[in-house]
Amino acid sequence: MSLWMILPISLPVLTIAGIWVVYAMALYNQHVCPVHNWLYNESCEEPLPLQRGAVLCCTPDNIPLISKCGTLPPESCFFSLICSTGSFMVMLIGLLRYAHVIERHQNCMLNTAGLSAAWICAAGLIMVGNFQVDIAKVLHYVGAGVAFPSSMLFVCLQSTLTYKLAKTQEEYRVGHLRGGMALLALVALVLSGVFFCQESFALQHAAAIFEWTYCMLIMLFYGTFAFEFGSMSGDTLTVLSRGGGGAGGPSFPTSSGHKMEAEGRGSNHHQRWRGVASLQRLEQGCQT
Repeated sequence: MSLWMILPISLPVLTIAGIWVVYAMALYNQHVCPVHNWLYNESCEEPLPLQRGAVLCCTPDNIPLISKCGTLPPESCFFSLICSTGSFMVMLIGLLRYAHVIERHQNCMLNTAGLSAAWICAAGLIMVGNFQVDIAKVLHYVGAGVAFPSSMLFVCLQSTLTYKLAKTQEEYRVGHLRGGMALLALVALVLSGVFFCQESFALQHAAAIFEWTYCMLIMLFYGTFAFEFGSMSGDTLTVLSRGGGGAGGPSFPTSSGHKMEAEGRGSNHHQRWRGVASLQRLEQGCQT
């Protein structure tokens, strides 16, 4: 087993644990209402942070969306850190997956599109984490509008690529797992978007739950790359240094190749001269 498999495993472990810690901090500071709360009011006599008691009065401003949990300090600091770290790991995993496919199989449009989707998702995730929804709403929604569709596109492309490259039964089982996770993530994303636009408080709360479900499915999907990364070696990085040339890709001559080619040309040239000299000696013998 290669140590590279730690990378895709650590991404879901760190990010899922991190966003739940952010939620716990926001809940402790009464910046959001609990996930199990389904009762909301148009307004309350006191804002949520000032309320005391077992029963809290919640408004639509307190719905526990992931972004809402990371809006106010101190949890906003941890939310930005998690999103920035997660975006870097997404870029790295996407790049290594791209190189691994080239090394083991060949480059293709699906592979290049998957890398692009991963990096676009990482850029959107940085915007989501560093522009809080209550402080820079437009930039936050732009980042979310980039991160959510591109992450969905990434899992769909990788699921298709897994089936396309599968040769063994185990690889097909990984493809089934990724396909199922991609389907569940698509359903969660669609329901979250549809419910978020509704005026019903209960549906908006359901949108928050589906948003949490979607994000955890995406992170777990990245964790499945541990199957491929377990057989990855340091030679995979040389694919990137050669400009993406791997199996089925453009080949690049080495210095030894140049030497062998030069020796071959010299040997052929020497054989031609020997043949010409032998022919001349034969003609002289016939004349005498």
